[in-house]
Amino acid sequence: MTRSSLFPGFDGLLTLSRREGVDIKPTLLRVLTDLYVQASTHSADEERQFVELVSRLVDDVDDTTRAAVRARLAIYPNTPVEILTKLGLRPALDEPMRPLAGLIPPALRSPSARASTRDDSDSTGLAMQPRDAAELSEMFLRAGSKERIAILENIATAPLKPAAPTPLHRAAHAIEALEMAAFNADVETFTIELGESLILPARITQEVMNDESGEPLACAAKALGMPAPVFERVLLFLKPEMGQSVHTVFRLSRFYGRLSERAALIMLAAWRGSAMAAVRAKHRTALYDDERQHVRASSARAGTPGLSKPIVRTGTDGFKR
Repeated sequence: MTRSSLFPGFDGLLTLSRREGVDIKPTLLRVLTDLYVQASTHSADEERQFVELVSRLVDDVDDTTRAAVRARLAIYPNTPVEILTKLGLRPALDEPMRPLAGLIPPALRSPSARASTRDDSDSTGLAMQPRDAAELSEMFLRAGSKERIAILENIATAPLKPAAPTPLHRAAHAIEALEMAAFNADVETFTIELGESLILPARITQEVMNDESGEPLACAAKALGMPAPVFERVLLFLKPEMGQSVHTVFRLSRFYGRLSERAALIMLAAWRGSAMAAVRAKHRTALYDDERQHVRASSARAGTPGLSKPIVRTGTDGFKR
């Protein structure tokens, strides 16, 4: 096999994995996947090599590794179609990006089926680690409209654990408050209510509200369970620049009707998880003996000659003893 510049030393590692008592195929597959998804684009040769390498490994690893790799590649917009098919994920079809179509079967659009889906949606799938959640959130918020559609298509069928749906009574109250705020064009109240009802970080809530394209707002509304007619009224009245654009309202209305509630809840989970990643990044991990090192350093300074004067005792007559 031709040596890969993207995956150097792979052949030697694969040879090591064949030795008795050494099985590093799961680690290799995870590393290959992480290396591949770190770049947004790949040459034809790199893609061919990735398909060949993953195809050689994916059938020989344990279910946990396969599921982790499947989840990772499911949210990556440029996963090769051959790998999507091999992992049981729905490919992105003929074109690089296409409108959402057929994500919600007709049988699931009835109120009873929808309620059942909301009740069961938080019990399956793999929970995202904070770092992965932050990457997915950042990828989605920085992407264009077509790229966002592709991301949502992929995560709709990915084995990722969605956020728990908002309780129905709380969602109904929030939807009513949001619609009222939209009628009054009260963006500030709408923003506060949206963030509180979905338990969203303030930074993410602001990005959702300030996004000019509108897909993040649609995801948030879908995750809350907002009916399509209410969402259309929100589009018309909340922001004049959006409501006055017939094209924008029509585009987002169609997008909302085709958007999977599961995809919206997975994105909600990513938004929440990104806040945890941001908090962890602010705190440096302390070593177990940090304080001991500090005490030793302080003691050393205290004992250094010249830093303190010797104590001189004197008698009552004033002479030194």
